[in-house]
Amino acid sequence: MSKKMMILGASALQVPAIQKAKELGYQIILVDYDENAVGFPLADVKLVVSTLDQEEVYKQALIYQPDVVITSTSDGPVRTAAYVNEKLGKQPDLSYADSLCATIKSYMRNRLKEHHVPIPEYYAVHDFNEFKSAVEQLKGYCIVKPADNAGSRGVVLLDEKQLPEEKDLLQTYEYSKGCSRNGIVMVEEFMTGAEVSVEAMTVNEETTIITITDKFITPPPYFVEVGHSEPSCLDAKTKEQIAGITKQAVKAIHLLNGPSHTEVKVTKDGPKIVELAARLGGDFITSKLVPLSTGVDMVGSSVLLATGAKIDLTRRRENGAAIRFIQGTEGVIKNISVDDKVYQLEGIEEVSIYKKAGDTVHQTKSSNDRIGHVIATGKTAAQAASRAQNALSYISIQYE
Repeated sequence: MSKKMMILGASALQVPAIQKAKELGYQIILVDYDENAVGFPLADVKLVVSTLDQEEVYKQALIYQPDVVITSTSDGPVRTAAYVNEKLGKQPDLSYADSLCATIKSYMRNRLKEHHVPIPEYYAVHDFNEFKSAVEQLKGYCIVKPADNAGSRGVVLLDEKQLPEEKDLLQTYEYSKGCSRNGIVMVEEFMTGAEVSVEAMTVNEETTIITITDKFITPPPYFVEVGHSEPSCLDAKTKEQIAGITKQAVKAIHLLNGPSHTEVKVTKDGPKIVELAARLGGDFITSKLVPLSTGVDMVGSSVLLATGAKIDLTRRRENGAAIRFIQGTEGVIKNISVDDKVYQLEGIEEVSIYKKAGDTVHQTKSSNDRIGHVIATGKTAAQAASRAQNALSYISIQYE
């Protein structure tokens, strides 16, 4: 009888992990709240269940008895996987208690502070009065974000000089709180400087840095990733510092085995942790960019590691890779056209469109507002980024 693997999440970002598990001969029990999720056709067992519903996922796990429960690129299911593995009596690579520190920002900040990992000044607030007090402590200029969510949802830069009325402060608070699953809002020091993500794998508590990725985000007040390039163009000393605090952070949350995706800001006082996730990086960073730039299969390695198998993290390439996301404006899409010449451009690996005619799109406030992406390669990260940016000019969007 073949072994069974329960995978939490069936979106496009999870598909590479699903495919790898199938290649390994596992029977796939796939869980997603969306009955039309693109990964479901690959499932042996399809369960239309929220990946955040820990008790229901556990109930289904008791029925189907998977050998292992994993997720790939989503934060919330990291907790569910840890919870279910523990309830099934399996030794998790991240305990449920520690999974809270990898997915809920207030827990994360407290844990990192406890272990002296460099982080910004922060406050976890539970009501509007606490929010006003925290804003005052940070002199009215700070980042406001939900304690429990991802994809830049509910993240905004607050400049009290531009929000003189209390009703405007309340609107900012309610916007972020509305995106927080647990109702807690983080108010944090606004850090300036280059921002990167660190893609890493931990095996038996030893963390290997695979690569450092430069991040490109929308201008304030919202902070949505519109592109990634790797390897990072930062100097060697700075990258060494980034690697050091990343390993500190991973150790602080007690990740025994598995991938991690850590976001870091390079401030005037040195690198500081923005957030840490005990999962693969999304936005096609680990599924597309890392293999193209390094030759390391982080997705396959993470699946293998979850099964207890040995993995190979040897770099086989030293290339540049980049992704640039297609942004829209407010309106209803009339037509999206992609000039076929884009596929003939050197280094263009992929052009993908998420939306269609008739869809309503918005100004980019979260990752859900992006319309598509272009992935390119080059001899360097700069060349790959230039090629990806150029390819965007071959894509035309018309609005009603």
